[in-house]
Amino acid sequence: MGFDYDWIKEHLSEKDSYNWSMILRVLNFFSETCCSSELVGLINQHPGHLFESSGYAVFSLITFLLKFGLPIDQISSTFLLFPKIQVQQFVSNLIRWLKKANSLLSHLNVGKKRLCKYIQENPQELSKLGIGSRVEPLPNSGDDMESQRLKMKFFLDLGYGENPDMTKKASKVFRGRGRELQERFDSIVNAGLDKATVSEMVSVSPQILNQSKAVIQSKINVLVNELGYPLSSLVTFPSFLSYTTRRVRLRLIMYNWLKDHKKADPDLALSTIVACSDKLFMNQYVIRHPSGPLVWQDLKAKFSMDE
Repeated sequence: MGFDYDWIKEHLSEKDSYNWSMILRVLNFFSETCCSSELVGLINQHPGHLFESSGYAVFSLITFLLKFGLPIDQISSTFLLFPKIQVQQFVSNLIRWLKKANSLLSHLNVGKKRLCKYIQENPQELSKLGIGSRVEPLPNSGDDMESQRLKMKFFLDLGYGENPDMTKKASKVFRGRGRELQERFDSIVNAGLDKATVSEMVSVSPQILNQSKAVIQSKINVLVNELGYPLSSLVTFPSFLSYTTRRVRLRLIMYNWLKDHKKADPDLALSTIVACSDKLFMNQYVIRHPSGPLVWQDLKAKFSMDE
């Protein structure tokens, strides 16, 4: 990119140590979201994005902005317009001052998209969202009313009825706008299950719909196309969709290794492998082979590096 060793040394401190793997992750993020000229300009204007705390502060800010619903492309644009302030100090001030995202969403009674739009259109309102301040719900918009209508229809279709108590209970269980809940439900149906079956799955594990459509589709793809389980496995174990793909892959790779070494029942249910605690999984299965604990630790280290 045209930066020589002298420029790099100029922005390093002998008092600090550097995690070059993390710095590379920061570079990779910006290279995937910025064009070449923007990337060079960003690094030239804000070398601290790379070198301050080895980029950890940048990733903390990215995570923070994602929680508020800001798209990836807008996040990269935000860094291009970043003020002349150390990013680590900026993140520290922001986290100490601003209420937690989930708390704001609850108090304002809005979704992430509307909160993001609200802050963009009314940046001065940020001063009213600080820790210790009283936050009033935003007035309902036309979109909110339509979302509520779709959400009520979704609850009725699931069999919650028109009882206000049942509706209130459903509203606490299901997070998301009406259209989003329906899209998440449909994504499971479109994978190859009928509506009645998916309704039953949701009744058993309602939390599976508190994830985005993309995440649900990704987890189904991992289950069927990567791990080779039939789609019907979701019917008996719908909460599978609540577990991270990292946990699922880690458990099943270890389980398959134990099977290959004749140290595990070859017909264990998916729920038995995935749902138990790490401690139980270790004591019940991993230690059956003398090398099991070492293989388990190596796998966990590998998956941590891949995150």
